[in-house]
Amino acid sequence: MDEKKREELAGLLTILPPVEFCCVYGSTLHPNNHDKSRMIDYILGVQDPVEWHSQNLKMNRNHYASWMVHLGGAKLITEVADKIGVGVHFNPFVSWNDKTFKYGVVRVHDLVEDVLNWETFYLSGRLQKPVHVLVDNLEVSNINSSNLRAATSAALLFLPPNFTQEEFYAKICSLSYKGDLRMLFAEDRHKVKKIVQGQFDLFKGIYKPVLEEFATKGLLRFSSSGTHLENITQDCGLPAVQSLVSCLPNAVRSNMSMKLGERKNISTGPVVNKIVLKSRADAANCLEKIIRRKVMVSSVRQAVSGVLTVGAAKATRYLANKMHKAWNSWI
Repeated sequence: MDEKKREELAGLLTILPPVEFCCVYGSTLHPNNHDKSRMIDYILGVQDPVEWHSQNLKMNRNHYASWMVHLGGAKLITEVADKIGVGVHFNPFVSWNDKTFKYGVVRVHDLVEDVLNWETFYLSGRLQKPVHVLVDNLEVSNINSSNLRAATSAALLFLPPNFTQEEFYAKICSLSYKGDLRMLFAEDRHKVKKIVQGQFDLFKGIYKPVLEEFATKGLLRFSSSGTHLENITQDCGLPAVQSLVSCLPNAVRSNMSMKLGERKNISTGPVVNKIVLKSRADAANCLEKIIRRKVMVSSVRQAVSGVLTVGAAKATRYLANKMHKAWNSWI
């Protein structure tokens, strides 16, 4: 991204209280996106959401639903995000400098927990796709490397022995949409394909080091097509599956062990508990159920939170825009 575009995107931060982390995500990063009417999407990480919202209410009261401002202010805004939603408060349809923005505010601790452990799979799923980081005082980008490695492992478990780079990125992209109820009626059915094709080079830049790391472990082999590594072959044996599972977050592995069982691997070193894997299909099916449930619960909670926090008018407008895109994808 050129410096002019970066400065343009960072402009919103000049009217908001300071943040510890900020990234832009979504269609804004599509190199062929020339639709100036689309909202520009941000995730903002802050140390103390109550304090941050208190400051922002003084600076940008009109960004919030009026009922929340009058009934509880910053404390109510944060409580609704934490107890009903998944810890993120969104302010959509924010107009500034002839552009429209949507920004989500999250406690940095919750952001890091989701990135490392897939607690809700809400923000971690977004950070598995291309984003442009504008502020990173806590090196979240470095922490996110484990999230990318885990996403790669999950995608490989769901893919056949032979696949293309585009199929791999599509599988990565689809992880955070498994179980998302919006995909049934309020999302473009070609969304994953459009994201991958529009941001192919960005995906490649993110995941090339991870794929090369897995290749050095003997889990993958590449075959060149012209100047690009297009075709990939993976080892589908149980030892390879065990290696992929070991890269998943601890919380996910614990969930899998409860469903599949575990055994003690006693060696000359310390005792290590390993998940019982009877087949690759068992591991993939178990993981898919876990991810699907996480995404379904998160999408429902955030949807309810969104209706409450942005107000009925904005929520209806946002849903109408989504459903319009979904309808156009079917005709």
